[in-house]
Amino acid sequence: MLVKNWMSKNVITIDADDSMNTAIRLMKRHKIKVLPVMEKGNLVGILSDRDIKKASASEATSLDVYELAYILDKVKIRNIMSKPVITVPPLLTVDEVAEILVAKDISSVPVVDEKERIIGILTKTDILKVLISLTGMHRRGIDIGIEVADQPGSIMKITETIQQFGGRVSSILISYDEATAGHRNAFIRVYQINQNQLLRLKAQLKETHKILYFLDFLNDQREAI
Repeated sequence: MLVKNWMSKNVITIDADDSMNTAIRLMKRHKIKVLPVMEKGNLVGILSDRDIKKASASEATSLDVYELAYILDKVKIRNIMSKPVITVPPLLTVDEVAEILVAKDISSVPVVDEKERIIGILTKTDILKVLISLTGMHRRGIDIGIEVADQPGSIMKITETIQQFGGRVSSILISYDEATAGHRNAFIRVYQINQNQLLRLKAQLKETHKILYFLDFLNDQREAI
């Protein structure tokens, strides 16, 4: 999953000499929380709603609403923006960027080409869209958390069992976190399976594997083991 395929390409930017009031209006109008800051065509900073809240709090001390409005119109973006800017290339994977966002405690990163020109921006919201796509959440089927042996073919055996009961696999995610030694946890989304077959599938899987949870989104039934 490459950044270039999931980034927002319609990037709203702001000039370093614009006012904080301009930034507030842009964010409200476009329903965004971050603005790349430009100066003479170059990316020089990043302005988030967190930067604005911090600056607003410091400027608001003992001011009335009219004085505050005046001050906010005079505060330049260059004086409150964050810098240097953390950027990423378009051929990074989305999970690589997610790791950067967590490590740096930031909500988004501009995407730049080989000439350092801004071509997009990837936000936490974009990453959540990737997660929804990967898990097949839109299908609203059956979600099975199951512990499997860390051996070749162990996942295939489960998917074959699912297919025997008429189910189709939408996605499979694997994690070693919190799995017992010699095992891994598989999170499988299944759809196109009727209720009778589903009950039989659950019973058979329980005979051979440790079930972590069994969620039936269609009938709003949730079972955690």
